[in-house]
Amino acid sequence: MSRLEGAAAAPPLVGEYDTLPEAMDAAANQFGDRDAFVEGAVRLSFSEWRRKADGLARVLVERGVGAGDRVALVLPSSIDYAIGYGAIVRAGAIATGLSMRLGPREFEAILAKAGPSLIIAESAAGAPTIPAHYAVLDRSELSAAYDNPGLGGDRPRREATDPVVIIWTSGTTGVPKGAWFDHRNLAAAVKSAGVMSGPFDRRLVATPFQHAGYMAKIWDQLAWGSTIVISPTPWTAPAMLDLLVQQKINVAGGVPTQWAKLLELPGIEQMDFSHVRLGLVATAPAAPELIERVTAVLGCPLIVRYAMTESPSITGTEPGDSPEVLYRTVGRTQVGMDVEIVDAVGALVANGEVGRVRVSGACVMRGYWDDPELTRQVLDDGGRLTSSDLGRFDADGNLVLVGRANDMYIRGGYNVYPLEVENVLAEHPGVVTAAIVGVPAPIIGEIGVAFVVPTDPSTPPSLEDLRAWVRDRLADYKAPDRLEIVEGLPLTALLKVDKLSLLNRATTS
Repeated sequence: MSRLEGAAAAPPLVGEYDTLPEAMDAAANQFGDRDAFVEGAVRLSFSEWRRKADGLARVLVERGVGAGDRVALVLPSSIDYAIGYGAIVRAGAIATGLSMRLGPREFEAILAKAGPSLIIAESAAGAPTIPAHYAVLDRSELSAAYDNPGLGGDRPRREATDPVVIIWTSGTTGVPKGAWFDHRNLAAAVKSAGVMSGPFDRRLVATPFQHAGYMAKIWDQLAWGSTIVISPTPWTAPAMLDLLVQQKINVAGGVPTQWAKLLELPGIEQMDFSHVRLGLVATAPAAPELIERVTAVLGCPLIVRYAMTESPSITGTEPGDSPEVLYRTVGRTQVGMDVEIVDAVGALVANGEVGRVRVSGACVMRGYWDDPELTRQVLDDGGRLTSSDLGRFDADGNLVLVGRANDMYIRGGYNVYPLEVENVLAEHPGVVTAAIVGVPAPIIGEIGVAFVVPTDPSTPPSLEDLRAWVRDRLADYKAPDRLEIVEGLPLTALLKVDKLSLLNRATTS
C-alpha cells in the first residue's frame, strides 16, 4: 500500500453527532487509550482528554460560567490548552484563544470585544497582563481541577447551530476581528480535509493553537483519531527532525524556510522517513527547487492549502501536482466549498481575470462576533464570504493568488500586486524570501519597497540585480524601487508576514 492510500479511507469515528462534546465523547469511547496529544515526554489519550476536560468543566461552572458565555484561553500551545478548549465547550460556553504575543492594545481590544466571563491564563514572566476586572483561572490551578468529577447530566445541552468558538484574525490590517463558528462549521471540516487527514495520523503541529488550523479543525482530529504532536518553541530544525523520526510522524507542515533549514542538517539523506506520507507548505510559496528537494529527501509529496480565519477550508493542491503548480497556485476547490472570482460589485469576472476571491460552503464563518455591520460587509444573505484576497483561475482550474486588495499599490497609474512580485523575487538564487509594501512617493504616486532575506548575508543581491530579475519576468513598473536587506521578515502571532510592521519601517526609514 502506498503512503497515501490510507488517507482515502472513511474517518474511523463511527456515528453522527450534533455537537463537539458529543463527538469528543464518541472519540473517547471508541479510541480510548490512543494518543490524542504528545507534548515532550507527556502523552494524553482521548479518554484522558475527556476526563480532565470534564473535571475542569465543573470548576468553570462553579466559577459562574454559563451556557453561551465566552471563556478565553491565554496559554501557549499545549496539552493544557487542549484540555481547556474541551472543558469550555463541555460547560456549554464559547471558547476563544488569544496569542501570548499580542501587544497590549490588541490584547485589550480583543478582550473588550469577546467579553469573557473567565480567562484561563498563564501568569509566567512575559505573559500578557490581564486587566484586573476580569476573572482569571491561573494555569497553576489546572492540574487540581482535572481531578474533579465531571458535570454528567448537569452538562448544558447545546444545539448544532449554537456558537462554539471565536477565532481572531491576525490583525495585519488593523484591530483583529473575531470570526465565530457553530458546531456545524467544525463538523464540516471533516469532509473538506481531503488527503490532509488519514485514519490515526500522527501530525506534527507547529502553528499556534489559537489559530484556525487548530481551533476550527478539532472535530477533524476527533473524527480521524489523529495524534497531535506539539512542536516545541522556539522552532529549531534539529527538534523538527527528532520529532519526525522518533514520533513516527505521518503529516508535517512547515514554512519554506523551515523546510530549507531541515534539509541543511547533516545526514538527513540517510534518515528513515518511510512513515511520513505527506508534507504541507504553509504561509508562503516554496520555490519549485525546494519542493523537489524536500520530496526527494522525505520520499513523499508536498501539498499547499489556502485558507483564512473566516474560512479554514478553501482550496488545495493534490499529491501529483507539479512543483510549479505548488509554487504558482493554491490548487483547486476543496470538497464542500465553492470559490468564485468577482469584481467590486460582486459580479463574476471573465475566466482568467483578476478579482476578489468569494467563498461559500459549510466551513465559512457565521459572522464577526458582536459586529453585525462588519459582518454585512463581507457576508451576503446567502452566507457567501467576499474576501480581500485577489486572485484568478488558471486554465486547469487552479486558484492563483495575486495579493490582497489592501496590499495593492499604484505606481505611475499602474496597479501592482505585491504577492506576484514577491513570488518572482523568491525564485532568485540569492533570495530566501521577500515581502513588498507600497509607500507614497512624489509625482509617481507610490513605489514598492522590497524587504529581502538573502541566501548569503555576506553577499546579498543588489537592487539593480533584483530589478533586472523582475523586469525580465514581469512588467517593468512592477520592479521594486527600494531594497531593504533583513535577517528575517517580521511575523504576526499567527505566523503571517507582518505587513503593517514593514510599512511602518518603510515609511520611517
